[in-house]
Amino acid sequence: ARERGESEREKERASARKRERAREREREREKERESARKREREQEEERASKRRRERARGRESEQEDEQEVERARGGESEQEVERASKRRESEQEDERASKRTRERARGRESEQEDERASEKEDERVSEKEDERENERERG
Repeated sequence: ARERGESEREKERASARKRERAREREREREKERESARKREREQEEERASKRRRERARGRESEQEDEQEVERARGGESEQEVERASKRRESEQEDERASKRTRERARGRESEQEDERASEKEDERVSEKEDERENERERG
């Protein structure tokens, strides 16, 4: 009886060690996933920033060309050109703000998807461990 009790305690300790190792592996995987998400966000921000700079550069030269043509025609006064320029800048800022909002929302969606995938993986791992544990107890 004492040996049987000893054997049971040993099994419990082995099982506890196994669960702790599984938790540790999961913590490591979560760290890796978080780091991958962070890298992806940084890369996307860099790409978005690059696109904004290129677009802004293109718009600036377009505006300068338009203003030059208008001045040559003599149609617009300097004040009209200035007002139009400020209006365009305001529109561009609105566009950038809405784009930032969309990008933030997209980031939240992908984080939720990552979380769901992680939870499913956790379930699969614990089911496999339970199966192995049951087989060992049977065998």
